[in-house]
Amino acid sequence: MSEGADPREPKASELIGEALGTAARRAGLDPSSSATTGHVVWKAMGGWRGVVESVLPSLIFVVAYTVSRDLVVSLIASVGIAAVFTVVRFAQKSPPAAALGGLIAAAIAAVLSLLTGNPSDNFVPGLLTNAAYGTAMLVSALIGWPLIGLAAGYLMGEGVAWRRDRRKRRAFFWLTIAWAALFAVRLGVQLPIYLSSLDPANRESAVALLGTLKIAMGLPLFAPLVAVTWLTARALYVRRAATPDADAADAPR
Repeated sequence: MSEGADPREPKASELIGEALGTAARRAGLDPSSSATTGHVVWKAMGGWRGVVESVLPSLIFVVAYTVSRDLVVSLIASVGIAAVFTVVRFAQKSPPAAALGGLIAAAIAAVLSLLTGNPSDNFVPGLLTNAAYGTAMLVSALIGWPLIGLAAGYLMGEGVAWRRDRRKRRAFFWLTIAWAALFAVRLGVQLPIYLSSLDPANRESAVALLGTLKIAMGLPLFAPLVAVTWLTARALYVRRAATPDADAADAPR
């Protein structure tokens, strides 16, 4: 261990902060940026391309299944459009991560639905993702290492020094709790509908409702919370830049 290192500081914090911070920077969420809030949020959603890539596979699946009642045809249509998005990104030499991730998720969902014969299983990966993200956010906040703080600390080059500032600790705690609540709300609303689809009599209505809710509770909830997170983080660090001694004044004694 290097001289002056805090033995109580978990070594994983730097790795997690770096990973989260790098992802946030790639998404345009850098508190030091002078971009407008609208620009930041739009970039985080991936612009028009990101919106279309996020919404269209689920929309096509729901429409195709509602019209045809054919699970295989609906899955082929959904996975096919995700594959097209990925191929286009590779052809244009643009970052393929988002489209490739969507393709992998669509393929996994398709395999699961084919194995069970339940079209609502197409939404299971999304339910699991919300459960995992929500749990990670909640646990990180409760143990005093909120993931939003780790990402912001890496982006601003201060590591975990923000933990010595009560103002930042509170802000990052509540921001992380807000993200946990977003994932929990999605799961709380959609899971009962999925469970109802286990009864074959409810499957057709459940597919349409789950597809609608996935879209309605996706970007429309994601965008405002991105804006709040970015504005809060930027305000914290703007204040620090304007008053260098603010952190020391707020530090626990």
